[in-house]
Amino acid sequence: MASAAAQQPTLTVEQARVVLSEVIQAFSVPENAARMDEARESACNDMGKMLQLVLPVATQIQQEVIKAYGFNNEGEGVLKFARLVKMYETQDPEIAAMSIKLKSLLLPPLSTPPIGGGIPAS
Repeated sequence: MASAAAQQPTLTVEQARVVLSEVIQAFSVPENAARMDEARESACNDMGKMLQLVLPVATQIQQEVIKAYGFNNEGEGVLKFARLVKMYETQDPEIAAMSIKLKSLLLPPLSTPPIGGGIPAS
C-alpha cells in the first residue's frame, strides 16, 4: 500500500495560482452559479443550513476542477488543496488575494451587531 504522502499531489506556486484561478472561474460558469444561488437561497443566511446546503455544492464545484491536478475526487481532495493554498498564501500575494476571493464566493457576508449590542445604557 502506498503512503498517503506519496499519493498527495504537489503543486508549485505557479501551478497553485493556475488551479486556484480555475476554481474561481468554475464558480462563474452559469450552471455552477445557479447551483450556488439555489443553495444560498435555500439556506436563508442560516449558518447551519449554509454548511448543509452550500458547502457540499461548493465542494463539488472545486472537486470538478482539482481532480485534473491529481487531487482525489472526494472531500479529502478539497481539504488537501485548501491546505496547500493556505501554505502558499504567506509566500505569494496573488494566491492570498485569490484565496480571499474564493472564500468570499463560499461564505455569506457576515453582519456584525452594532457596537454595544443595541442595549441602551442606563
